[in-house]
Amino acid sequence: MLNDYTGKAMQQAQDERVEDRTYFGTIPGFQGLWASGETEQECRKELREVLEGWILLGIAHYDVLPEMDRTKLEVGKAV
Repeated sequence: MLNDYTGKAMQQAQDERVEDRTYFGTIPGFQGLWASGETEQECRKELREVLEGWILLGIAHYDVLPEMDRTKLEVGKAV
């Protein structure tokens, strides 16, 4: 489920070449999540790693995570 969610989020990723000739990437709906790299491939790799950490932090804090192409990760406190 986590790999499916991450994959769908990465399909929404957007990157662009910036003035210093590096790539800058984000994923719409994932506030504060971004990455950069010297090549588009490096940027995407870094973005995936940052995304995984962002998801784990969200789970740890019981945050509501964005829905990705009808895929949801629901986090609830154990009782």
